[in-house]
Amino acid sequence: MKSTDARLAAGRTGIADYQFIKVLGAGNNGVFYLAGRPERLRIEADFVAVKVLSGANSQDTFRRATRELAAFAAVRSPHLVTLYDAGQQGDDLYYSMEYLPGGSLADPAEPLRPQVTLSAVADAARAADALHEAGIAHNDIKPGNVLLAESGSKLSDLGLSRLLTPGLTITGLGSAGSVEYLDPAVIRGELPSRATDIFALGATLHRALAGQGLYGTLPEDDTVVAMRRVLSRPPVIDAQLPAGVRDVIAAAINENPAARPVTALDLAGRLDALALEAT
Repeated sequence: MKSTDARLAAGRTGIADYQFIKVLGAGNNGVFYLAGRPERLRIEADFVAVKVLSGANSQDTFRRATRELAAFAAVRSPHLVTLYDAGQQGDDLYYSMEYLPGGSLADPAEPLRPQVTLSAVADAARAADALHEAGIAHNDIKPGNVLLAESGSKLSDLGLSRLLTPGLTITGLGSAGSVEYLDPAVIRGELPSRATDIFALGATLHRALAGQGLYGTLPEDDTVVAMRRVLSRPPVIDAQLPAGVRDVIAAAINENPAARPVTALDLAGRLDALALEAT
């Protein structure tokens, strides 16, 4: 989706008192926009990012979604994006957050050195650990949700997050583009957890450094086919990656969750050490 024309997204030019400037990209069941800051928001930034989620057309969905947003906003970590506001207009749920012009691991504003990528995923792991300690699984960690800033990366987008208890999911498994980062256990129906987010961090690191996924090229427009391919073949780590990086990725995506790093914070520590070696 081109980011030069906000009208590309269903002809939408704004929502509530947010006036859209351009499309930033598409996420699971929604579109991100750059918007001007409404006067009622008492923040220093002139711009915010707004995600509009389609299909939140029931009060029950809206309540569950805002409950998860509130839980996320209550978690304190310098590596989580700051949420500002949430609401519903018609059938659409929206929420606004801080805008980071550095782009993401999927689309950085400028080329990234390997140590910067390692540090960015380490910061995302710290953010994930903070969520886990609050009882929340992000469940949609991928390069496009690791946003880049001068002070370090920040984890964003709650499109698929759910509390670590049954019945609180907002959406399904999301788009085909998210499948390569999902622990196969989640595809098979297990609940998201610390271990499944750690798998996603490993898959994110692999994509960001190798430029390809663990399962090769998956179809971008067919989630079901993408899931079948993931379930029918083992992940393959790019042999051209440095040995230390391959070891960390292998640990994070281990088929046995008990053999993965115990916490995302443990994974962050290993990534910090690799980033230090790469300088």
